[in-house]
Amino acid sequence: MSESLIFTQGQRGRFATAQAPMPTTMETDLPQEYVRQTPLGLPEVSELQVVRHFTRLSQYNFGIDTHFYPLGSCTMKYNPRGVQHMVSKPSLLNGHPLLPAEYGQGLLQCLYELQEYIKDLAGMPGVSLIPMAGSQGELAGVAMIRAYHQSRGDHQRTEMLIPDAAHGTNPASAVMCGFTVKEIPTAADGDIDLAVLKTMVGPQTAGIMLTNPSTLGVFTRQIATVAQVIHQAGGLLYYDGANLNAILGRVRPGEMGFDVMHLNLHKTFATPHGGGGPGAGPVAVSERLKPFLPIPLVAYENGQYRWVSEGDGLPTIGRLSSFMGNVGILLRAYAYIRLLGRTGLQRVAEFATLNANYLMVRLQQVGFQLAYPKRRASHEFIISLSEEKKQFGVTAMDVAKRLLDYGFHAPTTYFPLLIPECLLIEPTETESKQELDAFVDAMCAIRQEMQTDAQLLKQAPHTMPVRRLDDVRAARELDLIWCE
Repeated sequence: MSESLIFTQGQRGRFATAQAPMPTTMETDLPQEYVRQTPLGLPEVSELQVVRHFTRLSQYNFGIDTHFYPLGSCTMKYNPRGVQHMVSKPSLLNGHPLLPAEYGQGLLQCLYELQEYIKDLAGMPGVSLIPMAGSQGELAGVAMIRAYHQSRGDHQRTEMLIPDAAHGTNPASAVMCGFTVKEIPTAADGDIDLAVLKTMVGPQTAGIMLTNPSTLGVFTRQIATVAQVIHQAGGLLYYDGANLNAILGRVRPGEMGFDVMHLNLHKTFATPHGGGGPGAGPVAVSERLKPFLPIPLVAYENGQYRWVSEGDGLPTIGRLSSFMGNVGILLRAYAYIRLLGRTGLQRVAEFATLNANYLMVRLQQVGFQLAYPKRRASHEFIISLSEEKKQFGVTAMDVAKRLLDYGFHAPTTYFPLLIPECLLIEPTETESKQELDAFVDAMCAIRQEMQTDAQLLKQAPHTMPVRRLDDVRAARELDLIWCE
């Protein structure tokens, strides 16, 4: 662990200021009592030590650029370098957000076309690119549902229905918008329990939040009936776009009956993922919700592109960011769509589904238990290690930690919560058969280790810079302070 701390490598008097010489004295207008009188306490190291240290740390990281990352429901797929290059042009990077529209027609054209592409892929007539993350897009979607009901004077609609397999952000967004959450159970076959759903809807129902395919890795086969039940009760359907990668270019949420959806550009359109940002979560809506879209929007009128904003008199839910969203990420999604085209986007879904079903069958063949063995996988699937826990005392977390020793990041663990000891596995379309086979080989080896040396798994990982942490203690007694 000590080698991960640059403080342990320093010696007094060693420094690295050749690239940016520091002045011997510093002019400041701060009152003297606020000026530091002692050195800051930074590590005293050479430039070469700094370069080697941070290069070494970067090599410790698990990421999609270096490892297979089958993180279920998060769609960790490769970010094409050509896309990153295309949107790194100074003409795009250096545009000021307050630049008048007439001087930014090229940028506005890209954003307008992205809106049109998303409309086509979503099967919905309205799109806003403004939300700065999938979570913010989700919040915007629920806020538009609320605004719609309020505009009609329908104030009794206070309940939002959410399946028990939903992402945790769904109930959070509903509660933040003032709704009471009602949970819908999952039937034994992995679909929504329609009988229970029909008993829960009524004049109090604002809508339902779900994704299709669900986080159980299966396509909700009665989605048309679900839409009919909700719409007849006066509610609206919200689509969580986390799993859009499975149906991209093949099925459109609008055609399933959904009224609003958000899209995770990092999951479906290969923009950078993780680290708390950057992010973008555009929203698409049906005709009835178009007036409530967050602003600004891009319009094309009389041969010119312009921003649609507060002055246009729409009953919008308002602004979600200071300017026009995370343009750098939006442009990456735009370039990705242009790079693949319509047929390329369809192949994304086809190969994502093919890879998931291949991996599912291979793991079943070597003895792992599927959560829904009678269902075809969509883009992801679930195996349960409940039997292995009973026989060998090995948990899903033990397997997850041991996979690190084999050079693979673990799938999502313990989600969805209704499947005991589960691993939610999503290989995505960007992995080769050879990589998938190597993952199966690693899982086979781990399965053998369960039976011969379960303690090996319980103490894993063995090859990482940091061994297994006490998760509870780390959460309750987190200590990030360096003391010499």
